[in-house]
Amino acid sequence: MKGRTSPAKSLPRSFYRRDPREVAPDLLNKLLARDDGRVGRIVEVEAYCGEEDPAAHTFAGPTARNATMFGDGGHLYVYFTYGMHWCANAVCGRIGQGVGVLLRAIEPVAGLDAMREARNWPRRDRDIGGGPARLAQAFGITRALDGADLVNGDRGIRILDDGVPPPACPAAGPRIGISKAVEHPWRWYVAENPNVSPRPSPRSRRRP
Repeated sequence: MKGRTSPAKSLPRSFYRRDPREVAPDLLNKLLARDDGRVGRIVEVEAYCGEEDPAAHTFAGPTARNATMFGDGGHLYVYFTYGMHWCANAVCGRIGQGVGVLLRAIEPVAGLDAMREARNWPRRDRDIGGGPARLAQAFGITRALDGADLVNGDRGIRILDDGVPPPACPAAGPRIGISKAVEHPWRWYVAENPNVSPRPSPRSRRRP
């Protein structure tokens, strides 16, 4: 693991009960962990801001698909996209706000063989969790984990703090894969980290 570490502990509920634009950069260098030993350091995130954000799934209000996002902060919102991929968000704010942070990329830390197997044995470690769909596949995240509590780990998945601080000056820029609200610099990532998801061509601006 990078930097000085201490025994990892779950982030408190209060960490998530904030504006996602505050939570997102603070999630950098935290650990996404499964109880089976899979662990990755979060190196890229995006904030989605509910009714003020046309790119958010929750912009038009609650639906059966996005109901978890309108719950309390500190839960996992999982959605299916393109008919083939799962992606995961940490729900932020308070009940009814519909805001969260998309987990875009991790740096593999532990349980690499299990992650490689889940990802069909990619040749490069950067392809294990470099992108939201790859991240979800590497960690076995499916609809069954929608609503999972990241604070108490009720379904075997948490976000942990092991003492490594977020970057003092994280890189920031426009979000990837969207066609609306593209002007907002609500994507943060660890500069120069090889696991950050590649920037797509301008022709493919759709949220994954």
